Amino acid sequence: MIIRPMEPADIPVVVDWMLATPLWQRYRLTEAATRAGFERALAGGDLLLVADLDEPAGRACGLAWCLRQGMFGRSAYLRILGVRGEFAGRGLGAVLLDRAEASLDEATDALFLLVSDFNADARRFYERQGYVRVGALPAYVLPDVTELLYWKRLGGSHHTEGGEASGDIR
Repeated sequence: MIIRPMEPADIPVVVDWMLATPLWQRYRLTEAATRAGFERALAGGDLLLVADLDEPAGRACGLAWCLRQGMFGRSAYLRILGVRGEFAGRGLGAVLLDRAEASLDEATDALFLLVSDFNADARRFYERQGYVRVGALPAYVLPDVTELLYWKRLGGSHHTEGGEASGDIR
């Protein structure tokens, strides 16, 4: 397995498998909007990592997308962590998440993410990775779904923008 930065040529590959994934179908992703989102993220310097496996259809078969200061202008936000359906259960998600956390470690003190209330597998996964549920946002994205907010302290420098050591999340 190779974890590497996403390249523009990976966008169509990732968009294709995302649009075929029931979770993202529920969120009504469109090809144009998803493609444009990745293009903006690459141009804007977001952390975008893909996983490659040495087998057919193994190129860009996993994705981690983090906004470096997407939570409260201070902490990172994991926007998407996903693995192409036929490659699920092989540990790609955990490896991608570990690499994303390591890449963010010096820049932020915490990583936040949202998990759909109906996605019990994802909740268990993130809890095994050390994430703690800290809140809930009813009907935040879809009217019939509560998004659960998770948080994990990272081991980085814990500095604020002004260079002072930060304290605990309040």
